[in-house]
Amino acid sequence: MSKPRAGQSLVDWCASRLGPGELKRLTSSAGGQMSDLYQYDADGTSAAIKVRADSLERVNRCLDAQRKAAKEGFACAKPLTVAGMLDDGLVVSAEEWRPGGEMLRDDDGGAAHLSAVLLAQLMEILAGEASDEIGPPPPWVHWNPPGGGVWARNGPLDQMDQRLVPESIRDHARRVSARLRQSPLPRVIGHGDLEAQNIRWKDSKPWAVFDWDSLVSLPEAAIVGAASGAFASAETPTLAPIESSGEFIDSYEWARGRPLTKDEREVSWAASLWPALHNARGEHLFRSPLIAAAAITDQAEQRLALAKA
Repeated sequence: MSKPRAGQSLVDWCASRLGPGELKRLTSSAGGQMSDLYQYDADGTSAAIKVRADSLERVNRCLDAQRKAAKEGFACAKPLTVAGMLDDGLVVSAEEWRPGGEMLRDDDGGAAHLSAVLLAQLMEILAGEASDEIGPPPPWVHWNPPGGGVWARNGPLDQMDQRLVPESIRDHARRVSARLRQSPLPRVIGHGDLEAQNIRWKDSKPWAVFDWDSLVSLPEAAIVGAASGAFASAETPTLAPIESSGEFIDSYEWARGRPLTKDEREVSWAASLWPALHNARGEHLFRSPLIAAAAITDQAEQRLALAKA
């Protein structure tokens, strides 16, 4: 693989790593909403190109984990390059072009089981990976940011009128944060955005998992819990039915071959609320339809009770 160097345009970077070819802009439906996505065709080979504002070191660490998962046969594209820096300061990388498959849009127990087993397979592959090199998690799973406060720093959202966010949302967030802060569970590497929109399936078998920039260093139970609440989120983020979240946690236990401890189960239930709380905050700030917020109104107290929060 080529050593990354700064000061290149995107076209020059692609040509220097992959050979002369054609670059085409794509939508963000596969690969993560935090990235600009392109397809690059060179000499009969297609690559997916991701461009994002991020740390070069963090992206390369995520690519290392993705490369390991691909080598072990996990359903994901294999990285074709290390990350590089463009002349505008954005980070770029290339991976195999992996089209096809369908999004699983169900939020029932069957969909929960499939998603939980997939997460368990990935966690098994990444077990033992160093957990101190990923950096802070993205805001939708960052419940205890440095310096205190309820929410992690989140650019434009922080500049908006926070009075639009109901006190009930902030109170639920404080309770979740406090419960997760109590737990001494060790951190591991896992996928922090394992939602329906980031997975493609073929005949109920996983075909492609996207958005590897969302790897996180968190307790395993918290990664499981966040996914149990968010697994059904497709174009519009939501909160899965509480029964489906329970099926997700049970299925994860089964797939990993060990029961969660009492503390781990409580941590899972606490973390199951955070992505929806993050999304509900955004719904109120942007005055968009209250999808996650409505689900929180219906489910929060039961989930918090299961979390002992």
